Amino acid sequence: MTETAPDVRPRRRGVFLLPNVLTTGTLFSGFYSIVAAIDGNFDRAAIAIFGAMLFDGLDGRVARWTHTETIFGKEYDSLSDMVAFGLAPAIVVYQWGVARLAEYNATWGRVGWLVTFFYAVTAALRLARFNARSASVDKRYFEGLPSPAAAAVPAAFIWCAHKYQLGGLNGLVTAFVVTGLAAALMVSRFYYSSFKGVKATGRVRFTYAILIPLTFVVIAVEPPIVLLALFGGFALSAPCAWAWRRLRRRPTAGARHG
Repeated sequence: MTETAPDVRPRRRGVFLLPNVLTTGTLFSGFYSIVAAIDGNFDRAAIAIFGAMLFDGLDGRVARWTHTETIFGKEYDSLSDMVAFGLAPAIVVYQWGVARLAEYNATWGRVGWLVTFFYAVTAALRLARFNARSASVDKRYFEGLPSPAAAAVPAAFIWCAHKYQLGGLNGLVTAFVVTGLAAALMVSRFYYSSFKGVKATGRVRFTYAILIPLTFVVIAVEPPIVLLALFGGFALSAPCAWAWRRLRRRPTAGARHG
């Protein structure tokens, strides 16, 4: 009687469908934002970036909830983020009007081009730093402004500028400053809350439960202005908190001479 060899079949390699479909939604939203900006549809371009934020917020959570986290998914998510939150905002700002700075002065045109490229570079550096340090950092905080929040600031500003027809040199320079500031904060050493300590299934006060739908109502009334205020405030929260701590630590005149 001969023994039969065990049936050893090669393990099939594949990817999990649901989280990667959501990640593809992030990539598609970023791609659509770029196309819409090239076509001059800046309100749609900005909305697409916020749509990418929604997909980006869901894919990781779905992967954790369904225990389908993979290295492939992590890398795919990072590449999609670079398109949606690195390239798309830079191109939207450039297409909206930074390129027209050359009409006022050739030097302004070059600076505007460099600022939008600087934004794309800092987004790539921010994502690379996050990937390199993700295993050793405190999960409650982000070092530097997260790329989705950074992308929301120029996107909301361009949405406002397009809707309310803000133009001229002042509007163009403001777009340049907003984009450059968001870029600098991405590679800064400021720490931002990740909100990962907030549990969706945990208990909250009844007041907080009321504030959540109220926030959506306020956003629906005037989306570009409210979103700019929300994400702009979040972007400035860390440097303002740092400055406040420095001022509190500084000794008073009486303490120095007492």
